[in-house]
Formats: sequence, C-alpha cells, structure tokens
Amino acid sequence: MKFTALASAATIVVLAAVGAAWAQEGALKPEEAAAADVIRDYRLGPADKVRITVFGEETLTGEYSVSGAGFISFPLIGEVRASDRTLAQVREEIRAKLADGYLREPRISAEVLTFRPFYILGEVNRPGQYPYTDGLTVPKAVATAGGFTYRANQKRVFIKRSDSPNEETYNLTAETVVAPGDIIRIGERFF
Repeated sequence: MKFTALASAATIVVLAAVGAAWAQEGALKPEEAAAADVIRDYRLGPADKVRITVFGEETLTGEYSVSGAGFISFPLIGEVRASDRTLAQVREEIRAKLADGYLREPRISAEVLTFRPFYILGEVNRPGQYPYTDGLTVPKAVATAGGFTYRANQKRVFIKRSDSPNEETYNLTAETVVAPGDIIRIGERFF
C-alpha cells in the first residue's frame, strides 16, 4: 500500500510538470503579449475603420469610419463617439441606443478592419506614413521604410504614442512594439 501511495504521488508530480510544460509552451512570448496588449487596450481614433454587425439586421450591418471629429455615423441612432474609446465601449453604446426603442435585445459584434497608420521619421531610407499591421515592431517598421541609413542609431528609438503628448526613448530591440498612430523617430548615431 505504501508503494501505491508513493507511486500515485509521483504520478501527480509528473502530471503537474507535464501540464506546466504544456502551459509554458502555449504561453505568449513577451513580444506577443505586448502586441496583444496594444490591440486589447486599443483606443479608436480618426482614420480607423470598423465593421459593426447587428445580427438579424443587415441594413444596420456595415463598415464605418471614425471621422476626423472622432465619431461614427450610425443609422437610426446618429453620431456615436468613438475617439479615445475601446471597441467594447463603442459596441456597448450602440447596443444600448438600439435597445432604447429601436430593437429588442440587439446583438452586436464589432472589429477593427483598418487601424490608423504609423509614421516613421529620421534615419530611414523612406520616411513617411505606412499602414499598421498586427504585431508590428520597430524593426519591421524600419524594414517597411526601406531600412536604416548609414548614420542611424540602431540601439535607441524615439516613439511618440498616439495617446501621449511626449516622445519617449526606448531600447531598439526585436520586441519594441509599435501601436497604431505612433510616430517613430530613428535618431542619428554619434561616432
């Protein structure tokens, strides 16, 4: 009996270790987690394009752009403030307004179709505005802009986030995440 109890305890320890390894294998890498946070916490802004689906109401379902003033013009309910709000907040406001006299228990889904662009300046071959893609990092943004110039500082990058008034300095690594609307500046190196 003692042997059976010891074998059962050993089996539990082995299974726990295997489960931990599986969980570790399925876990997000730090750069993937940072990119996921950027999208999950993403606040809409002008030039974003969203698809809003109202189940059972094809005439309300469609693609909507956030205007320069920060609103989405939605049928029946009019202007919905979208700028500086998450997709979940916008979806809930639309649901609440439609439920207030227009539809019984509206079911709504929403997704961002096109994020606002990012900008890259400084010591890159083709500075300018580029479309944002999921999982974008500074090295990928630099590659999109034609690579570094020979004078580029490849150890440090300056990023002005769309929700911040100030530019911040970051170490330039493969994991340095870019968010929609960011302004990236690659500085000049000092010899």
